[in-house]
Amino acid sequence: MFPTAIEKTSKLTQTTYKAALPIAVLLWLLPLFAVALTSVRSIEDLNRGNFWGWPTSLNFVQNYTEVFTRSPMALFMLNSVIITLFAVAGTLILSCMAGYALAKYHFRGNLVLFSIFIAGNFVPFQILMIPVRTIMIDWIPLYDTVWALVLFHTAFQTGFCTLFMRNFIKQMPDALIEAARIEGITELKIFWHVVLPLVRPALAALAVLEFTFIWNDYFWSLVLVQSDEARPVTAGLQALKGQWLASWQLISAGSLIAAIPPVLIFFLMQRHFIAGLTLGATKE
Repeated sequence: MFPTAIEKTSKLTQTTYKAALPIAVLLWLLPLFAVALTSVRSIEDLNRGNFWGWPTSLNFVQNYTEVFTRSPMALFMLNSVIITLFAVAGTLILSCMAGYALAKYHFRGNLVLFSIFIAGNFVPFQILMIPVRTIMIDWIPLYDTVWALVLFHTAFQTGFCTLFMRNFIKQMPDALIEAARIEGITELKIFWHVVLPLVRPALAALAVLEFTFIWNDYFWSLVLVQSDEARPVTAGLQALKGQWLASWQLISAGSLIAAIPPVLIFFLMQRHFIAGLTLGATKE
C-alpha cells in the first residue's frame, strides 16, 4: 500500500529522509524568518540593503504600532473577522444539509445534482470575475460591502464542502437513521441530534480549511471591494505602502499580524482537524 511507512523502508531511504527533512523545514522557514526580521528593521537598514543581516536596531514596538496608526488596520482586521466567520458558518450549514440530503435521500436527479457540485469545483474562479461583479452591482446591491464577500465565499465554497460532507456522511450506517425514524423522530431532529454529532470531526476539519481559504483571499477582495470601510486585511496591507517608497518593514509587520488568526485557529483545532481528515482512512 502506498505510501509505505518510513519505518518499513530501507536503511538508505530512512537515512535520506532524516537528512532531507531538516533541510526542507529550514528552507520553508527561512522566508518566514526573513519577514519576521524585516518587520523589526528600521527604514535606514532597508535603504542600506541590509535585508538578510541582523538589524542594527530592533524597532518592534515602533513598527507594529505604526501599522495601526498609519492605516486602519483594526478596521481591516474586523472586516476580515466578520467576512470569515459569517462565510464559514453559512458554508458549513449549507454544505452539511446538502451533503446529508445527497448522501441519505434517494430522489430523481440525485446523481445529476451531485455531479453539478463536483463540476463546480473545476471551474476556474478567475472566469467568474465579471459575472459576479455584475451581479453584485446590478442584481444584488451589495458591491463594496463586507456582505458581498460573505455571500460570494459562502456560495463558492459550498460546492467543495458539500462534496466533502456528502462523502463523509455516506459512510454513516443507514441503520442509525432508520432506527430514529422508527422511533418517530422528525427528520430535522434526526439531522440535529444524530447526524451532526457524528460529523463534528469533519465539520472541524472543514472549518479550519475554510477559515484559512477565506481569510487569506486577496483576489475577490480586490474585485468586490473598493473602499477601506469594507476592505479585509489582505487587501488592506496595500495601505501601508508609501507614496514614493514601499515601507517594507510595515508591510512585513502587517503581514505577520494578518497571519496570526488562521495560525491560532489551526493550533486550537488541530486535534479535531487531524481526526476529521483521517477518520475512515483505515479499517479495523
